[in-house]
Amino acid sequence: MANIAIAAAPSNLVTPASSHQTLGGLRKRYLEDARHAIGRDEAPKSKRTAIETTPGPDIQWNPSFETYQARVEALSKLDIERPTTLPGGFPESIESSRVWTGADFGDEAKFVMRLDEAQVLEIDRALSYFKTRRPRLGLDEVSRQMFPLPTLKLKLKNISRNLHFGIGFSVIRGLDPRRYSAFDNVIIYLGITSYVAEQRGCQDSEGNMLIHIKDLGDERPNSELRQAPYARNAQPFHTDVCDILAMYVQNQAPEGGESHLASCGKIYNDIARTRPDVIHTLAEPNWIFDKHQKPAYWNRRQLLFNFKDHGPGFCFSRRPITGSPASPRSPGVPPMTEVQAEALDMVHFTAVEHKLTMQLQRGDIQLINNLAVFHARSGFRDTPMQKRHIMRLWLRNEELAWQTPEGLQRTWFEKYGDSERRKIAKWNAYAGATRERILSRSHSCS
Repeated sequence: MANIAIAAAPSNLVTPASSHQTLGGLRKRYLEDARHAIGRDEAPKSKRTAIETTPGPDIQWNPSFETYQARVEALSKLDIERPTTLPGGFPESIESSRVWTGADFGDEAKFVMRLDEAQVLEIDRALSYFKTRRPRLGLDEVSRQMFPLPTLKLKLKNISRNLHFGIGFSVIRGLDPRRYSAFDNVIIYLGITSYVAEQRGCQDSEGNMLIHIKDLGDERPNSELRQAPYARNAQPFHTDVCDILAMYVQNQAPEGGESHLASCGKIYNDIARTRPDVIHTLAEPNWIFDKHQKPAYWNRRQLLFNFKDHGPGFCFSRRPITGSPASPRSPGVPPMTEVQAEALDMVHFTAVEHKLTMQLQRGDIQLINNLAVFHARSGFRDTPMQKRHIMRLWLRNEELAWQTPEGLQRTWFEKYGDSERRKIAKWNAYAGATRERILSRSHSCS
């Protein structure tokens, strides 16, 4: 690996073209296309020549293990000063039930709660109770009070405690969404999850409170480079920007689409034990998050946080950091360093080593502590008669939520606070999205 850059160039520093790394693969094609497509005068004066900055490491959204291994080997041969102890306040290891590996779950009963006939009947009665008041109530008003579950509520409360203080994930199984209309499925989803985490987050700048994850390639011509919720490709390990991530499966894919989970605590413990310098890198608040705007705009924060009373946890998605085929990094946005690229891929491949894979079924509601558990998915294939469709919510339990660290407070305000996007909040009971939402680079779980 030639020309390894150890230090990040300051955001206002232009690197001479003669020192550029050789580009390869997707990064080369998309950066070169972007340079031809975007005029330099679209960037602010202080950043106009930033399009000529060094493109940074050879790293992709869906990472290559071979590239990662080569980078680790190349960096090991350089005389880099590496911390040998962990950052101040970070524990030697996390001792918690949220530290696990996939092999710990040979019996899915450890994380699946199966609804029996009486519990499904109780849900149906709660649905009827809410619908009798529907002329006066909107979806935003589905609540514990308006969706009464007198016996099931205790089990759901226990699930919430398990998410916040236990293994960090759960699956509720036993619903059949085919029995209900699209609108009724949303009511049921909101009603059940209100007992787990009552506050709902806004998921994008368009005010969408509910996202339908479904491949829309057949419905939107000329949309080959669709954003991940609307495509069928695999997704690497990441987190969203919420406290609790909920996924209600309306239909599973006939082939592929497996869900993969990995314990953030296990990943931290493995890296902290062998590479404390990487913990320093992950916890530094200097990671560049591309906001995919014109002119080029980005923010900086860390990937690893030390949560009060809970210890280290992660919050990041790779796309704003590495770019992706659908969202290549914006010209003018500073690159990450090779040291950061090593750390980023180390997190992913440690997650792969310890992952739990599950094939979610129609009607499953998967619940994940987004700060304690990474998630990923396999690519999938639809057929004309069966198309994968999942409804996604971002949730927060005000009583049990982990304390939001300073580096995430602005983002959390956008999702849960009295933000501009919350003021235009809207609910879409039916699958689909605007063309702008499908193709826009600026919508990001960052």
